[in-house]
Amino acid sequence: MKRLLSLPLLLCAAMSMINAVEAAPALAADTGAADNMSSIIAAAKKEGSLTLYTSLPAGDSAPMVKKFEDQYGIKVNIWRGSAENILQRVVSEANAKTYKVDMAQIQTDNMEALSREKLLLPVDSPTFKDLIPGAVQKQHEWAVAQITLYVLAYNTNLIKKADLPHSYKDLLDPKWKGKLGIESTDASWLETSAEHLGGDAGVKLFLDIKAKNGLSVRTGHSLLTNLVTAGEVPMALNVYQYKVIQLKRDGAPIDWLTLEPALASTNAIGILRHAAHPNAARLYYEFMLTEGQKIMASVDNVPSNTKVASPLSKQKITFIDTDASLDNRVKWADRFNDIINK
Repeated sequence: MKRLLSLPLLLCAAMSMINAVEAAPALAADTGAADNMSSIIAAAKKEGSLTLYTSLPAGDSAPMVKKFEDQYGIKVNIWRGSAENILQRVVSEANAKTYKVDMAQIQTDNMEALSREKLLLPVDSPTFKDLIPGAVQKQHEWAVAQITLYVLAYNTNLIKKADLPHSYKDLLDPKWKGKLGIESTDASWLETSAEHLGGDAGVKLFLDIKAKNGLSVRTGHSLLTNLVTAGEVPMALNVYQYKVIQLKRDGAPIDWLTLEPALASTNAIGILRHAAHPNAARLYYEFMLTEGQKIMASVDNVPSNTKVASPLSKQKITFIDTDASLDNRVKWADRFNDIINK
């Protein structure tokens, strides 16, 4: 696994050349009140387009982008990359004062890093009241638009339901030798899981699982899920629930379960402080938190808007802490490497 960069330090170094925060672009209506939406729509249509940097796979973002473009006649230009690459790209562009992006949709810890670097525009949306608790940053510079549940996926041709584990300790059983896989970049998942399993005791548990039964380390959640379907990895510890659901619906021999703690990460949206198309970005922001939530749910993603039906309504979940994930990124990247890859 490539060692994750010390992004908070990298960001501070990169931003040292940027002047103090410059004036934010003018929004047609910055209060977000419902009666101001007509002004936002009119201003957005005058701007005509927006540029979105997103880490969402094309299959997840395409339905929402198409609906937005069809509904408002506003073009969405997308640059797609990993959350870390988007973070570094935005910082690099800000450092060079070449402001190409209007808004970003990436993992929440990376969005918070942009906020700490004073690169995001505060927003006051009437939709905030409908979102899950904790979905809106206290400075209102980002909001959670998507929830991703981590699950264990297993090949139903190779593993019987009666043999499934009930806890992580069950994975110490010799019957799991050579059958377990893990995604190589989930330091925050490991950190939070270990903490909930007793801190040092949790770390030891994962070390013991690896020592006794081995862990096949693969990079990419979709790749690992597909390997479960193919039978190359009979069970994976940390894949995305929605991908398993999609494959199962298509007839693949795959299913999922959760063990305590059932963890979820979040994906947030934010408008860049120097957006060239702030009103178009604001309109897409509102769309993503309302109509976009329904579209997201229709393709098996989990919405953050409580007015939209969620497959996790009865699932007890623990959210990965945004600040802890960001603050401890380097420490846990190193620890993940020590536990999983050595």
